[in-house]
Amino acid sequence: MTPSQREGLFFLAAFALCIPAANWMIGNIGAVCVPGGPCLIPVAPGLMAPSGVLMVGLSLVLRDMVQRRLGLLAAIGAVLAGGAISALLAPPALVVASVAAYLLSEFADLGVYTPLQKRGLVLAVAASGAVGLVVDSVCFLWLAFGSLDFLAGQIVGKAWMVLATLPVVHWLRRRDERLGIA
Repeated sequence: MTPSQREGLFFLAAFALCIPAANWMIGNIGAVCVPGGPCLIPVAPGLMAPSGVLMVGLSLVLRDMVQRRLGLLAAIGAVLAGGAISALLAPPALVVASVAAYLLSEFADLGVYTPLQKRGLVLAVAASGAVGLVVDSVCFLWLAFGSLDFLAGQIVGKAWMVLATLPVVHWLRRRDERLGIA
């Protein structure tokens, strides 16, 4: 197994853990937990979001890295497996919302990342993350809570995670160029 494939398996494992972690965080971690609703964290001054946004934002970037290291078919398989994991581990009240938002956002991410990746890795990750986080936010909030009350917070929270990863993505691209990795 090549170092690139080992790195891909690391990204795959981290990706697989994101959605169960997000579902757990929504019900257990936050500055405030709304009765019958999510636990919330501050994502900007005066702006709160369900705590799982952090892991969802990270998952969008990790899916891109799985595709970069292991290929498109592995990324598609990872998204489908992630949907199944989400269905098995999500709290019963969140199963439909979690699975639908996950699948729609990850495939939207894939649809944007795939054609852009040849133009530039950082651009592809940023653009696909932006599309994926909006799709995930709208779908999850509407299906889970019948409301878009936390939409701005969801988008900002996920965007922070995507932005936080871009320096690492840039470093990976530069390292890959030095090592002659695709």
